[in-house]
Amino acid sequence: MVETETASTADNEDRDLARITPAHQRSGALPDAHAHSEGFRQAREAQRSALVEDYVELIADLIAEGQEARQVDIAERLGVAQPTVAKMLARLSESGLISRKPYRGVFLTEAGQKLAEESRERHETVEEFLKMLGVCDKTARIDAEGIEHYVSAETLAAFRKALTEGVTASAPRMASTTEGTTEGTTED
Repeated sequence: MVETETASTADNEDRDLARITPAHQRSGALPDAHAHSEGFRQAREAQRSALVEDYVELIADLIAEGQEARQVDIAERLGVAQPTVAKMLARLSESGLISRKPYRGVFLTEAGQKLAEESRERHETVEEFLKMLGVCDKTARIDAEGIEHYVSAETLAAFRKALTEGVTASAPRMASTTEGTTEGTTED
């Protein structure tokens, strides 16, 4: 009986150690500094563009529903104060993504419409992929709202491929084409 308890305790300790050990220490060394910093650089860039994308996507959605995209409606849907929306709309106007007309709503320029369509497509791809994994509709919609801004073109392509062809556990990893390299591997 003592031998069984000792084996069981050792198994539990191994599981606990695996749970508290960072993944990079379990699977190998840290990536080189340039590769490591690239992930953080991309995340910072996504943070900067996420808010802009959310605004133009919402403006496009409001217009598509036959409504004008009014400042009050944007504030209500985003859950922010109207002065916050006013500041962002000024920024979007300066960036050439929207136009504003006195006593009317907000309208997307051609560049704004293009950005809204790209953002909507990313959102729908991520949301459908999450649903395919078994995530409920509400959670998939909410999670996609954040994830859509952070996925790379390569990841979106993999999501689209999985949506059209299905997911297989032994699917080969896509080869990386970043900076002209092809370091992708096939997991066995």
